[in-house]
Amino acid sequence: MALTHGHLMQRTPGLLLVAALLLVSPASGQDAPLTGLDAWIEREMAHWQIPGMAVGVVRHDSLVYARGFGVLGLEDQRPVDQHTLFGVASTTKAMTAGALALLVDEGKLHWDDPVVKHLPEFELADPWVTRNVTIRDLLSHQVGVGRMTGNRLRYLPDRSRAEVLYRMRYHEPEAQFRSGYVYSNVMYMVAGEVVRAVSGESWDDFVLSRIFQPLGMTRSNTSITAMADGENAAWPHQEIDGQVVPIPRRNFDVVGASASVNTSVRDMAQWMRLHLGEPGEYAGRRILSDSVMREMHGAQLALGGSSYEDGAFRAYGLGWHLADHRGRTIAHHGGATDGMNTTLVLMPSEHLGVIVMTNTFNSLMDAVANRILDAYLGAEYIDWGRLYREAHGRAYARAQARRDSIHAARIPGTVPTLALDAYAGSYVDSLYADAEVRREGDGLVLQFWGDPEMTADLEHWHRDTFRVVWRNRAMREEWVWFTFGRDGGIDALHMQWTLLPELLQVGAYPTDHYRVATMNKVR
Repeated sequence: MALTHGHLMQRTPGLLLVAALLLVSPASGQDAPLTGLDAWIEREMAHWQIPGMAVGVVRHDSLVYARGFGVLGLEDQRPVDQHTLFGVASTTKAMTAGALALLVDEGKLHWDDPVVKHLPEFELADPWVTRNVTIRDLLSHQVGVGRMTGNRLRYLPDRSRAEVLYRMRYHEPEAQFRSGYVYSNVMYMVAGEVVRAVSGESWDDFVLSRIFQPLGMTRSNTSITAMADGENAAWPHQEIDGQVVPIPRRNFDVVGASASVNTSVRDMAQWMRLHLGEPGEYAGRRILSDSVMREMHGAQLALGGSSYEDGAFRAYGLGWHLADHRGRTIAHHGGATDGMNTTLVLMPSEHLGVIVMTNTFNSLMDAVANRILDAYLGAEYIDWGRLYREAHGRAYARAQARRDSIHAARIPGTVPTLALDAYAGSYVDSLYADAEVRREGDGLVLQFWGDPEMTADLEHWHRDTFRVVWRNRAMREEWVWFTFGRDGGIDALHMQWTLLPELLQVGAYPTDHYRVATMNKVR
């Protein structure tokens, strides 16, 4: 199994833009902070072709703005409102950190407990690392275990959390333990399993009873399976081949503690209130101690980088990115799962929080958040909408050019070495479990893990390389090739998993961050 070296760190959060992107205009002269916001959002949504959006603002412990824009989906024209559910993806991570913080307050665990103290079955490839990984390491992305699942990318989605946990012992780390920031949804799943082991409740039940219920988050859940037909819930969309289209909802249950929460702006306002004002207090009641709040919002790992301000910083806490905006410290996190995109920003010095939820991939959510922060600071006007649109346009052109060059390198006129039936069969790997290639009609079909949703048609590319065209078009296309044994028969299948596309609107490739899994054919 090989992994590219290079893009090991998560991309710079959208809230931060380098100086070259900035063009500052005269102050807008708005009389009230949010004057003109509604019309501006509606105009910008049209540019991005976003079907639906919800925005919430907390100021001085009150929800001062809660508004829905657009519709639940292109095929469901009901309007979005403050109670509409969106999948908020990785903003879930802070809730998992909060769940563990509750157990720290109760004296049932400590941030620096080794994971194996609570999960003896936890095992990584290196025995020394296994013994020394702590809960703090899981929550600050310092284990070195990289992307196995995430936006568009799937890993054993229909298997148990126990199996995913077991197979991590076969994972080749992306970086040395505690050598830096390596984003990992699976390690947050492990954190959720610590909650289960210590509390005796599943992560899902614990979050419901200990976070959602005390905060009055009555619309929130931890699984799409909890949403009834006809629910007031946004439907995911994605730009595919230049057109924004509805795509299937993504079940993230197997790594739920990393990304599976569905909630509304009204409910997320309550979560933000817990972190603002007197941190850890909600409606006059102490929920979390001051000490655990400081740990979650304290810098655990410096990330470097810069924004448009001198002296800007980037760091990661426990489930929170930390940065600065116009000289004020902010805690923030984005969330992206198939067809859902969210940003949440807290500015504690101003007792200000912003949540923006959307139902397609875009950068407008960050522009909205920045505009709102600036409005309350009375800062000079920046046309954030135009900046993000122009930056996206440049990124799109670069990614499309790279994709076109991959297509241009295709070798014409070749055919597979063997008859297609020879490629059919079962393939196995310790980390990636099992896959099957079968003949259907005039072509080949690839299916992972016996899961109907993990099925793709193999489009012959050249020689013994095939393009993997997922039947769930939200997953886009990847690559697989076959190699031969000494007897001249098929020996192995090599699957190139895209871990982080350069720009998903263009496709899962081009990418500089991928993993090649070699799966041996069962003879």
